[in-house]
Amino acid sequence: MFGHFFSKEGKARTIAADCLETADRVWNLRRDILTGSESAELRRLTEALRQHLTDRADAGALADATESLEAALRRMGGAVHPRTVLSENIEFILTISIVIIGFRAYFVQWFEIPTNSMWPTYQGMTPEVFTLPSDEPGPLREAGRILTIGAWPHRMNAPAEGEVLIPVGGRESPGYVHCRPVDGRSWLVFPAKKRECTLLVGGEAVREQVPLDFDFDWAVYRGFFERGGVYSHGRLAAAIGARLRAGDYEDFVVDGELLHCIRTGRHVRAGERVFAFDVLAGDKVFVDRVSYNFIRPRVGGGFVFSTGRIPEIARRFGDVYYVKRLVGLPGDTLEVKGASLYRNGAPITGSAVFEANAQRLGRYPGYEASGLLEPGSTVHVEPGSFFAMGDNSPNSFDGRAWGFVPAKEAVGTPLFIYYPLARLGPAR
Repeated sequence: MFGHFFSKEGKARTIAADCLETADRVWNLRRDILTGSESAELRRLTEALRQHLTDRADAGALADATESLEAALRRMGGAVHPRTVLSENIEFILTISIVIIGFRAYFVQWFEIPTNSMWPTYQGMTPEVFTLPSDEPGPLREAGRILTIGAWPHRMNAPAEGEVLIPVGGRESPGYVHCRPVDGRSWLVFPAKKRECTLLVGGEAVREQVPLDFDFDWAVYRGFFERGGVYSHGRLAAAIGARLRAGDYEDFVVDGELLHCIRTGRHVRAGERVFAFDVLAGDKVFVDRVSYNFIRPRVGGGFVFSTGRIPEIARRFGDVYYVKRLVGLPGDTLEVKGASLYRNGAPITGSAVFEANAQRLGRYPGYEASGLLEPGSTVHVEPGSFFAMGDNSPNSFDGRAWGFVPAKEAVGTPLFIYYPLARLGPAR
């Protein structure tokens, strides 16, 4: 069998079959612009070669018929034939792109967990701060950390000698460390929105771009206020407020605004490291887009949805994808008591996370009564809607703040974490 395939006749038949495939493509794509004589010649030569294949003609006859048809195709093929390597590559890339887009639109979508509202179930972007230059990973270790835990390095060096100051407030970040949105690059290539965050040394700005959803305040809290303990925006705001009330700040104009700049007591020389941290990537997951077309979302499941029709989110962040945990179906009544979430008058069930939060087991902080679920309040889930909350309740911007998810905005449920490699495995 294989001997025949590699024989002279076998090769001739393979080349002839390829030529016929090309002839059919040229005919289908160019027959409306070929002249009558060209059309007749192309069909005559094509059928002649096809008949040779059917009659199992010898290699010489096949080669002659193939050569005649190939010569005609070169005259009549236009942009269809002969094809260059570039055109073949472009066709391949476009075909693959269409397949990927279709697969993503209807079956499985990849999604990055941007924030830590679902921590510790899913990891959003988190900082790892290095106090001393000797703590910073070297180049080889840095490359390994990018691959295994998605740790992207950020290093800020002093432009001058002086004390490190932390600008707070401003139009873009009232009450917190000064950052502003800018245009940047993702993977050093693709255009992406970024946040440019600023520290001061000797009155001169030190700027660093971070992902738009990254909590730079968290990194600053770890680097300049408290290394350990539980971080929250409330703790950072309290620490900043204490410094401001004590008069431990200076005023500088930063990005056209007069801002309070908190003193840190840390002095550096020009060129020395001001601040070093890695941004640990959020979990990247595959999301099942099919199941919700056939089965109703279940309480306790991971819940991915689009935000375009949730006014409080769309106004601030646009139409993006969020992931929370589904806690309420149409008609349900929800309430927070202590650290527990209640559904229809009883402790909620459907996920081990509910019990972990109620008991504050491990790193689960418990449910916090706030917003629509402030102490003593209940929420009745509207028809055609769902209610979703984050597992990291004290630091989750969820249904307590913006209300209900319209049923039409439900996308699917997380299936599998594919990056970072250290967290590779089924989603919970």
